[in-house]
Amino acid sequence: MQPESERRARPVKQREGVALAGVVRGEDPYLFFEWKVTYGTKTLLDVPQKVILINGEFPGPRINCSSNNNIVVNVFNELDEPLLFTWNGMQHRKNSWQDGLAGTQCPIAPGTNFTYKWQPKDQIGSFFYFPSIGMQRAAGGYGAISVVSRLLIPVPFDPPADDLEVLIGDWYTKDHAAMAKLLDAGKNFGRPAGVLINGKGGKDAADPPMFTVEAGKTYRFRVCNVGIKTSLNFRIQGHDMKLVEMEGSHTLQDMYDSLDVHVGHCFSVLVDADQKPGDYYMVASTRFIHDAKSVSAVIRYAGSNTPPSPNVPEPPAGWAWSINQWRSFRWNLTASAARPNPQGSYHYGQINITRTIKLLISRGHIDGKLRYGFNGVSHVDADTPLKLAEYFNVTDGVFKYNQMSDVPPAVNGPLHVLPNVITTEFRTFIEVIFENPEKSMDSVHLDGYAFFAVGMGPGKWSPEERKTYNLLDAVSRHSIQVYPRSWTAIMLTFDNAGMWNVRSNIWERHYLGEQLYISVVSPARSLRDEYNMPENGLRCGKVVGLPLPPSYLPA
Repeated sequence: MQPESERRARPVKQREGVALAGVVRGEDPYLFFEWKVTYGTKTLLDVPQKVILINGEFPGPRINCSSNNNIVVNVFNELDEPLLFTWNGMQHRKNSWQDGLAGTQCPIAPGTNFTYKWQPKDQIGSFFYFPSIGMQRAAGGYGAISVVSRLLIPVPFDPPADDLEVLIGDWYTKDHAAMAKLLDAGKNFGRPAGVLINGKGGKDAADPPMFTVEAGKTYRFRVCNVGIKTSLNFRIQGHDMKLVEMEGSHTLQDMYDSLDVHVGHCFSVLVDADQKPGDYYMVASTRFIHDAKSVSAVIRYAGSNTPPSPNVPEPPAGWAWSINQWRSFRWNLTASAARPNPQGSYHYGQINITRTIKLLISRGHIDGKLRYGFNGVSHVDADTPLKLAEYFNVTDGVFKYNQMSDVPPAVNGPLHVLPNVITTEFRTFIEVIFENPEKSMDSVHLDGYAFFAVGMGPGKWSPEERKTYNLLDAVSRHSIQVYPRSWTAIMLTFDNAGMWNVRSNIWERHYLGEQLYISVVSPARSLRDEYNMPENGLRCGKVVGLPLPPSYLPA
């Protein structure tokens, strides 16, 4: 089954000799990409608008790779504003230098280029990348990342006839810079104009068919919500979906007729082309907002000239359905992931919790303008990236550690606007609680790690809720939803040294301060635990002209 428009990224041909050299030296294979990032005009939802293109494409090129491949992406910024890319779900082991956020990296200036180098180290699964500065994410610039297992690692399902990306997300027809100005002025940008699927909306999404299938074959669909605000429900007319993977973990293979996909989340389903040959709608609809929007693309059985039935299945209603569906997701304990040992050989539920961090999502007004934060602290980026200030030991005047406590303030006082950096002890097992007192949905993400989402429920969290935790087979993943006026609990070992972002995937909230950074420092200061700043690392702010600090000790 082939998409009508093939958009998969290819290694840059002139660099193939380098890739071969990497193999000869015994390294993992190299994949090289060159991206020219520009503005372009696209008519989306019947409105011509400025979008961010990569090599002229929207969405951007797909990165297809295997576990442990060396991914080298040379980004040429031809915009008129600074640019960074973040790789949503990539853990960047020992290497927060490549995370592509304002807290870890100086921006790529207009008219210049920067080369990212990272590995999906011991990772498999479905992910995506996007531009992380300001509201650029609302202008596109996103694309899929597919990481397959190495050849000798068993996969718990037969190879599909094809492996297809489905990028769905809400879309606003406002210019991304205008959206940022609205937020800066204390206003909001309201509800989305519609929904896109693989960069198409309205009638453009349904004609021509997006995918063509052959009867009797099975296909893998990797579905990611790349939007900025709205949860979506995904379904395929007349076809059930077998869930097999979620954000880098193999799941128990249950069947679903529709799946909620929250902002920043990804999953894989297997779909059998076992229906009467014809055309069928693939639908993504908004959830939990009054002015519902949807988009329908067409899957065509090869040789069909039968139009799809107009009876498109309705999305489910209400929160309870969504929460119950989340509770049905289970980690596949016997399947291998990136390594040959079974996923379930890691018994996270038997590890003692050394610390609990309770993060209350805070909302308030500063000078009459809306801000968000955690525990009364609303994050603002510093002129010097936090990781660089820490590495060069020039944090004075840039940020102070641990200005936020592990528990929300007893009194809901005014928000404090400052760079929000907390520390955790290296290799400790920590419980993190997110509480969302708002009337709208939230989705949170942690860079550098996968965590176990062990519980969620209504109201405020208390220690009694631990009795409800799933301590056996919660799915290991990087993003999780927090329902309105509800809590969500996650657990993880902080064993990846670096500076890592915790953020709302709801980009309006993220822009207005609902994020923080966690500094995880290895006391050994060893290259076994963290890489030095890369030789091509950009400098800005207080670290310009400073001599490099001593190297970390040899591994």
